[in-house]
Amino acid sequence: MRSRRRVAVVALGAVAALVLAACGGGSSSSSGSSSDVNGVHNPSDVTGGTLRYANSGDWDSLDPADTYYAYSWNFARLYGRSLVMFKSAPGAQGTTLVPDLAQTLGVPSDNAKTWTYKLRPGVKFEDGTPVTSRDVKYAVERSLDKTTFPNGPTYFNDFLDLQGYTSPYSDPDPNKLGLKAIETPDDQTIIFHLKTPFSGFDYFAQLPATMPVPIAKDTGTKYKEHVVSTGPYMFKTNDLGKSFTMVRNPNWSQATDPNRKPLPDEIDVALNVNADDIDNRLLSGDLDVAIEGSGLGPAAQGKVLADQTLKANTDDAAVARLWYANINSDVAPLNNIHCRMAIEYAADKTGYQRSYGGSSGGDIASNLLPPLIPGAEKFDDYATPNSAGDVAKAKDQLAQCGQPNGFSTSISYRAERPKEKATAESLQQSLAKAGINLTIKPYPLGDYFKLYAGKPDFAKANGLGMMITGWGADWPDGYGFLDQIVDSRVIRASGGNTNLGVKDPAVDAMIDKALQTTDTAAREQIWVDIDKKVMSDAFILPGIWSKSLLYRPPNLTNAFVTNGFQMYDYLALGTTRK
Repeated sequence: MRSRRRVAVVALGAVAALVLAACGGGSSSSSGSSSDVNGVHNPSDVTGGTLRYANSGDWDSLDPADTYYAYSWNFARLYGRSLVMFKSAPGAQGTTLVPDLAQTLGVPSDNAKTWTYKLRPGVKFEDGTPVTSRDVKYAVERSLDKTTFPNGPTYFNDFLDLQGYTSPYSDPDPNKLGLKAIETPDDQTIIFHLKTPFSGFDYFAQLPATMPVPIAKDTGTKYKEHVVSTGPYMFKTNDLGKSFTMVRNPNWSQATDPNRKPLPDEIDVALNVNADDIDNRLLSGDLDVAIEGSGLGPAAQGKVLADQTLKANTDDAAVARLWYANINSDVAPLNNIHCRMAIEYAADKTGYQRSYGGSSGGDIASNLLPPLIPGAEKFDDYATPNSAGDVAKAKDQLAQCGQPNGFSTSISYRAERPKEKATAESLQQSLAKAGINLTIKPYPLGDYFKLYAGKPDFAKANGLGMMITGWGADWPDGYGFLDQIVDSRVIRASGGNTNLGVKDPAVDAMIDKALQTTDTAAREQIWVDIDKKVMSDAFILPGIWSKSLLYRPPNLTNAFVTNGFQMYDYLALGTTRK
């Protein structure tokens, strides 16, 4: 994948300032309270107690090499330390990159083709073993193995000078010196060598893949059962698919970690809990955090917005996220652009919005780039009256694709997400008016991208003509949002894909052009042009640009929305419950 990518230095260093301007200093609003201080609700430095989280599905993986959900990257900072991290701070301050395991941000050389980091001294694993640069190198090496770990992003695969290296598990070097593109000249120094210059490498360094892994403790696909901690918490129990418990790590030292001030003594996480039950438990005070960070469901939203006392404990967070459906050109007759365009015209976007709770859940989207992305431009190639669909235009496109009587296909969604179920049902109803009949197929959230919608052969064999999904920016700029959902070179036959079927060489070439463009305004225009090209191809049906109505129970302390993850910052939270 992307073996022919040619990238020039890109001025991503200006992204944080641009985001501040674009977001007006923050991306969340709240009814507020008298205890708010600088955007922090119920501030406190009191330690102790148990913080209770719940997730409506399974975790894709607790293994830092194999995870790609925003909530997981947010949460992973509790048990792992990457070289760099987003600052734990409210609003737009949370998009600032700060050194974590490293002493400073990366030091570039060779025209940004080489990046050097020095590790902080004194950092240890949970068993007291010192963390070395070799542990970070090994962590990145294993993340390259997309057969063993298909869920994680491919940035290191794409940019490191791999020279054929694929995995530490199949390293042919008898001395097992590992990937030559990463040097560790001493225990505190790690040097990354890229194929081409990239000035935004610190964004890669903040990925969970740089959280150190001790070679002797690596158990491959079983490592997710007990990740060895370098953060303030370590795993006490882990019942896969059901729950896990974390307690304080005795070998974590505050002296080596200026970014974390851990408050609770224990963190309990329940998995595969019904989404409506999570909302009800939040409102009753029986739960502290809905870990997905996607906000209350429609039923709970209605209850909360009608009650001023409950509403006072909410944050309406604007999010650089799009909820959408891929239109799969691998599944006939959707290999014909006019059949895809028929879906664009037939879809009732107001139904999409209702599935997410109405206007409080997000604004109807007509294209890909969310308004929070610097340089984003709104346009609508498939405008319909009141965004409610246009049957006549849809039937005209059906005639042009040789399906005047319509056709049948399937639509998939993540089974544990009632908003996606409601979306599938709404699309089923609106598309049927034009003669497009959808069979709804739910699949487990934890393996949705690994085994089902994100595995091309499975999607094609099972006739998944539409696949419901959502995407938030890996970091807030056009590349951080678009690359992993529209670049065909990131699609892997083994699964784990987040690009569910956008395959256009012209789009790939435009991405390369953007990464060769150092002028900010010109580069942002290319991202808009890519957005327009994907929409003209009708590969994606945009649904809504997300907003999340987040609820924080009164016992939750230090609660604030961070733009880095566009949900509550899980590093900061505490509880008054003992």
